[in-house]
Amino acid sequence: MSSFLKQYFIITGNYWAFTLTDGALRMLVVLHFHQLGYSPLAIAMLFLFYEFFGVVTNLVGGWLGARMGLNRTMNVGLFLQIIALGMLAVPAVWLTVPWVMAAQALSGIAKDLNKMSAKSGIKLLVPDGEQGRLYRWVAILTGSKNTLKGVGFFLGGALLMLAGFRGAVLGMGMALLLVWLSSLMLLKAELGRSQSKPKFRDILSKSPAINRLSAARLFLFAARDVWFVVALPVFLYTELNWSFWQVGGFMAIWVIGYGFVQTIAPRLTGQGADGLPARSRVLGWAVTLAFLPALIALGLGTAVPATLVIVGGLLLFGVLFAVNSSLHSYLIVRFARGDGVSLDVGFYYMSNAAGRLLGTVLSGWVFQVWGLTACLWVSAAMVLMAALLAGTIDELATEEHGRTRKAPCRREKTTH
Repeated sequence: MSSFLKQYFIITGNYWAFTLTDGALRMLVVLHFHQLGYSPLAIAMLFLFYEFFGVVTNLVGGWLGARMGLNRTMNVGLFLQIIALGMLAVPAVWLTVPWVMAAQALSGIAKDLNKMSAKSGIKLLVPDGEQGRLYRWVAILTGSKNTLKGVGFFLGGALLMLAGFRGAVLGMGMALLLVWLSSLMLLKAELGRSQSKPKFRDILSKSPAINRLSAARLFLFAARDVWFVVALPVFLYTELNWSFWQVGGFMAIWVIGYGFVQTIAPRLTGQGADGLPARSRVLGWAVTLAFLPALIALGLGTAVPATLVIVGGLLLFGVLFAVNSSLHSYLIVRFARGDGVSLDVGFYYMSNAAGRLLGTVLSGWVFQVWGLTACLWVSAAMVLMAALLAGTIDELATEEHGRTRKAPCRREKTTH
């Protein structure tokens, strides 16, 4: 097995382990604090620092990764998640809103350090001329991560029933500690460190293509989370009378299926001679997705059973959203700079985190004031905005990539 492939498996394994605990923790917090009587908006506020510090972490983390190396940022992320889990394992009387928000802040920092490191690291392991392989590797990494996040949703619901909130977070913290110790020994020390020392002002992207793609990503993930994060689990539990097992299980199955679709996205979208999906297909998948939330909202106002509308609509939404997300993930990795890749990837995932932050807050507020149907209409408007922005991404990125390849650039210093 080649050195590159071994590092790919280590990065992917770290990402998998982290994602499993992250998905379980999200479900644990939503269900446990709803059980304690928190309102939907109050639950959304528990995730406020999680998402806010994700924005900050992606912006600064890319710069740190280029200066320190991606191995360090990934391992720091794993360690911070262990601390966050430990903070939530305290006696129940300590679990005040400020305390939980602080723990979620650490978890948000940890998650985005881990994600930025994993996505940036993949670019360094694939030669420049093998864009088809890069698309497949990014799709596998992203899809498998989301599959395990779905497993984490189910795990969170199950652990809440079997071990209680405190027992669940203690068990996950101990398991992640073992992963962190293994990563310290196995991940290469120089991975992702830039040959030049980027200045702090370099954290802001100067690329029109990456700026446009980042804006599209913001609206895309806000459109998902505005009804998926708080509104949907609470709606299933309160309006459809589903149990914790059913809520956690259904959302787990949805995310698992969503992750599977991401892994096969290269087959669904097709690739041109250079490995890049055609511009018309990028735009077509985005526009198609824009209709789904509106159709689900309309369906809830008909005589069709709400369960059928929600389940069927969400499954179709998951397929289309997965393809769009996979296309975006590939485009940012492909067109990020060779030297200092984490700067561009960090900036892009900063927008991703900003979209999640916006969607999370709106999910609690809009659902509490106007209900799930209003959340879906907001989602439809945001997907449409993402589709409009996506319409020029491929064209801009292709032109810029052509200029970049003609100019000499320094690759990252990596250890073979």
